[in-house]
Order: sequence, then structure tokens, then C-alpha cells
Amino acid sequence: MLLIQHGTLHTMEADNPIRADMLIRDGKITKIDRNIHPNKNTKVINAEGLHIYPGFIDAHSHIGIAEEQTTAQTDYSNEGTDPITPFIRAIDGINPMDSAFHNALAAGITGVMVGPGSSNPIGGQFAFIKTYGRCVDDRIVLAPAAIKVAFGENPMSTYGVNGTTPATRMGIASVIREELFRAQQYFENGDAQKDYRLECYRELFAGEIPLKAHVHRADDIFTAIRIAKEFGLGLTLDHCTEGHLIAEEIAASGFPAIVGPSLASRTKDEVAYSDFKTPGGLHKVGGSVALTTDHPVSRIQYLPLCASLAAKEEWSEQSALRAIT
Repeated sequence: MLLIQHGTLHTMEADNPIRADMLIRDGKITKIDRNIHPNKNTKVINAEGLHIYPGFIDAHSHIGIAEEQTTAQTDYSNEGTDPITPFIRAIDGINPMDSAFHNALAAGITGVMVGPGSSNPIGGQFAFIKTYGRCVDDRIVLAPAAIKVAFGENPMSTYGVNGTTPATRMGIASVIREELFRAQQYFENGDAQKDYRLECYRELFAGEIPLKAHVHRADDIFTAIRIAKEFGLGLTLDHCTEGHLIAEEIAASGFPAIVGPSLASRTKDEVAYSDFKTPGGLHKVGGSVALTTDHPVSRIQYLPLCASLAAKEEWSEQSALRAIT
């Protein structure tokens, strides 16, 4: 048994942290109380002055697919051969030996949403997995956990420059709508002839998993919301870079935002308005917000740092730089 004493616990249930002891047996928390007395077989850790959190979750990552030592041979996060690839599965591309998993565990990150990149308007299936273990199959919590869709510069720069669809934001929305319409008709008609390509959407149209939308600019955010509502689908707004500019509209949509990576350079036109105030701006108007490193865009071990700054309402460029230097 393990007893952690005198720590400040953040339980995810109480509005405020509590000062208490925590008893762990066989890897499971069995008791939380003000004063727990150890027996002779209990290992004791004095956490005086320390904060204890549940395991962190990175809600949008490419860990294990775009590996820590990323080269042309280790970044397989985009199937850039076809703009519509809902049938590809993250679990088939994750290298469980990627050293980034060790870094994640060392930083207290115990779960990750992992999936394809954003080259394709419909890019494939995300999986929610644990960060510990040798075999991906043993680490799966939920797969599929979301269907990736992407708007903006990435799909346009992958296909439009080659003279193929989509070349514009209108083209991206069009091919996504067409595919979702085909899937919707497939399930409504109850076609006895199974279609592997369309079966991939079964959990999505059953309301069990959401669309996971790569969106930076405000217009792309609105387009993703528009399409999700047209088809009655769940949606998360990933990156949501200009979210602080339309915070009230996002909150009113009811769709959650997954903000980040904030510790990254402005390498594209559509992230020109990236700002450290986005999570707080969305939260203040009642929006649901999570944070992401978008690993390897920002290193996954920075996630607890981002969460800590946001929780203290110190989320600014200056405070972030002080914390990592």
C-alpha cells in the first residue's frame, strides 16, 4: 500500500482543493481522509506543500504517430493520398515505443487522444489511449473516439496546389457535406449491403463520438458548427485559435473548444491572432474548454504547465515564458 500524506488534493469534484491524505492499494485510490494512519506495510510519502492532481489528458495529440524524433520516416500522421479517409485508424499507426510516452508519464499525463493530422478534410479515426504500456491494444480506452475533419489552410495546401479538390474553404465544406450526406443516407436507408467506407461513421451518427474539427480562423469555426448542426452531430472545436474573438457565439453553440497549442510559433496566416487569453476568454462566457499541446507541435510535457497557468488565471505570454525558463 501507498499513503500520500498532507498534500493538497484537486479531486475534480470539489470546487476548491482539499488538504487530505490519500491511500492507494494495488494501484487504486481506496480512501481519502484528513488523517489516515499507516500500518507497518504501508509506504508513506510526505506531500507537505505539494499539489496532487488526477492524471492529465491531452485532448488532441499525434503522439506515437508523429514520433518524438520526427523525420520523414517517423511522421506518418497524414494520409495525403485522398481527401476523404474516414476509415484509417490511429491505433494502426501508433508506435508505443515512442519516447514521448515516457515524457508524458513523467509529466503526469496518463491519457491522450491520438489521431491523424489535418491534411485531409476527413482524416480518420482518433483513439483515446493510456500513455503506459507496450501494446497499443492493451492501452485503448475508446477507439474510435472521434472522426477527424479539418478546415482551412492545411487541406487547401495539400490538394488545391496540385489542382485537385478541395482548393478553397468552400471546397472543403462541400466535400465534407457530400460525404456526411452519403453516410446519413446509408444509415437511414438501412442498406443490407455493407459499405466499409461508410460503416466508419456508425458511432458518429449514433451520437456516441463527435466530429473532431481542426479549426483556427473564426470563419472555419462557424463552418464546422454549421455542418455539425446540419447533420445533428457532436463536435469539438480543436485549436480554436480565434475563439476569443467569437467567444459568446462558441459558448452559445454548446460545442466544447480544445485550445492550443499556445506555446507554438505563428507559422501560418490563420494563426495570426493566436493569443494566450483564448482559454480564459471562452471560460468566462460559459464555454467548455480543454487544453492541448498538439504534440509534437508543442511538447506534450508542457500540458500541466499550461493547465496550471490557466487555473491561476495567469495565462499570459510573459507568465508562460517565466515558467519554462
